[in-house]
Amino acid sequence: MSEQPPLQEPLERLPLAKQPVLRQVTKILIPFVIVFGLYVITHGDYGPGGGFQGGVILAAAYILFALVYGVARARRVIPRKATDVLAAVGVLFYGAVGLVGLFGGGTFLDYDFLGTDPASAQALGMFLVELGVGLTVASVMVTVFTEMVEA
Repeated sequence: MSEQPPLQEPLERLPLAKQPVLRQVTKILIPFVIVFGLYVITHGDYGPGGGFQGGVILAAAYILFALVYGVARARRVIPRKATDVLAAVGVLFYGAVGLVGLFGGGTFLDYDFLGTDPASAQALGMFLVELGVGLTVASVMVTVFTEMVEA
């Protein structure tokens, strides 16, 4: 009867922050994720996407950073106060665009009052609304993630 070799202990896994390949890939990947998120926000009126989807993509870049480098370091990059302010600014963008239409004698979110040319006014209005939604969604998603992780 042959004797089986003893089972070896599994190698200890390094924490994510100490894995050099993962850290370098993350450093390379995050700027592309941010640019793609901004692209989705700004071009949401021309194709699929928009403020919500772009905001989630921007938040995913933060979440990737936090998973690899730790939530404490991610919080130093974007503190809680910044996410609170950005969420409010996003809502103010959205609301301000709507109020311009109301104060101009039209309806809420009537973009025609944002410029002299209706086509450029529509484009500006959609951009500002999508930007506001994107800022708010990204900020809230970052806040939800960090609150869940820190709890």
